Amino acid sequence: MMTTQGCHQGERMKLHQLQALVASAETGSIRAAARSLEVSQAAVTKALRELESTQQLPLFVRTPSGLSFTDYGKVLLTHARLVLKQLEHAQTELDHLRGKARGRLCVGVTPWVALTFLPEVVLAFRARMPDIQLELFESLMAVAQPLLRDGSMDFAIGQLHPTQATTEFACETLLDYQTSVLVRQGHPRQGARSLHELLDLDWTLNYAPDGHDALMQELFWKHNAQIDEKRIVRAHSLAILQMMVERADMCTWGPSLLSTAPPFLGRLVSLELEEQFEPRQLSIVTRRNGALSQPALCFTDCLLQVIRRHARSAKQADRALFQTLRVLV
Repeated sequence: MMTTQGCHQGERMKLHQLQALVASAETGSIRAAARSLEVSQAAVTKALRELESTQQLPLFVRTPSGLSFTDYGKVLLTHARLVLKQLEHAQTELDHLRGKARGRLCVGVTPWVALTFLPEVVLAFRARMPDIQLELFESLMAVAQPLLRDGSMDFAIGQLHPTQATTEFACETLLDYQTSVLVRQGHPRQGARSLHELLDLDWTLNYAPDGHDALMQELFWKHNAQIDEKRIVRAHSLAILQMMVERADMCTWGPSLLSTAPPFLGRLVSLELEEQFEPRQLSIVTRRNGALSQPALCFTDCLLQVIRRHARSAKQADRALFQTLRVLV
């Protein structure tokens, strides 16, 4: 019987095997994976069996509802996605050099940027790279992190806590923005002047899985405010957060500009509390050691141009916007 070491030296993972693995995970079954790859089911099955044989590890379990991945399979799947994404980047780079920029760009965008700068950025990007298929996620960092981690997302425009920037992710800071506690217009506690007057209310907040303590420290603990965490509803989208604030009378914490930006103008109020919060940073967030493709660099350049244009604008709406923003680049 071949030893594990001998197996690894004699047989290596092949591209079509990794493609079969990723397609099976994304579609949930061998049949659907075969359709997406435009090959036979037998070809997908063979590729997966070869992969298991090469690694001498169980990678997945077949169930009546589809494929279930083992811990080994999940680890390999993460790396397989990164490999395929890097190959996609390479093809995009070569197409760009040939003057035929094609490919796909997946970007996560924090909601307040989507509400302000994003439409102009997309129009500018489409004018410069019309053949790139653009995919956008409304991406609070809790959503973006796992997609960045497995290579599904090229980069995110959002807030990355400093402790995270030194490990898995890297960031280039674009601007900082003020934050505040927000409630609906007409909320019974709209006149509150201290965070301590709001601790008996329900709150809705968003944070990444590893960002809980940092958020609690910034919002409550450093102000000697203790809140029963059962009062906090964790929201994974802006729409849910908005509904909780507007229709369930919850408090939230976020960019102060939300109270002045459509569609929240006249609907949300930024409270003037005696407690002050540190500015947050808007950054380009990438996997550490991951190179941005030409389309990604083009998109970030468009974003910077739009931000700088609005910062220089004399329009009343832009002046109001940049009362709570400060451009750093």
